[in-house]
Amino acid sequence: MPWTEPPAGAQQWVPQHPRSIDELKSAAADCQGCELFADATQTVFGRGAPHAKVVFVGEQPGDVEDRRGLPFVGPAGHLLREAVDDAGLDPSDLYITNAVKHFRFETRGARRIHQSPGPAHIAACRPWLVSEFSLLKPQLVVILGATAGKALLGPSFRVTRSRGQLMPWPASAQHPEDFPVEDIQALATIHPSAVLRADDRDAAYQGLVDDLKVAAAAVA
Repeated sequence: MPWTEPPAGAQQWVPQHPRSIDELKSAAADCQGCELFADATQTVFGRGAPHAKVVFVGEQPGDVEDRRGLPFVGPAGHLLREAVDDAGLDPSDLYITNAVKHFRFETRGARRIHQSPGPAHIAACRPWLVSEFSLLKPQLVVILGATAGKALLGPSFRVTRSRGQLMPWPASAQHPEDFPVEDIQALATIHPSAVLRADDRDAAYQGLVDDLKVAAAAVA
């Protein structure tokens, strides 16, 4: 039966005064803020350094991430790790998460086919992202792809127009009042899955690395 109720939003599941990312992750396991929880295997929360200099924000978990409960552990995640290394970013200073914490998909036979989350899913999941930022207080936010960009910077965001450029944060955010952080910047680039789909994968990969080199220089 199709889901007809409007998303309740995640706020009621978010601890009021979280003390750690682990506390947020534990609470998020029970989140029913939108209908995506019903079909997903589990909530896929962020992971990485608890006081990361750089926070990567992607779209949503994929099939592999949904099954394993960790973000960016599938093919796109492996490619991103290679790009991080090639760009000279220190993995120990990174935290990676998604704008939406549950996998949205449609079933075709035995396969689960990725579907991009909609504005309602992004809005419903926003409280988790806000809470992550409030604890992490990074120097730089790296936005991976169009969906994450629209979630953070608003519906007019275009990766092709803004990629590889340092932007002020949270002044450029869609709802700056949500993000109690100061003196940090944002940088947008393509999602690593776009590299995997590209006709010229080598060129697309080099473009991703070049963007991440800007990030590396910003936090050096």
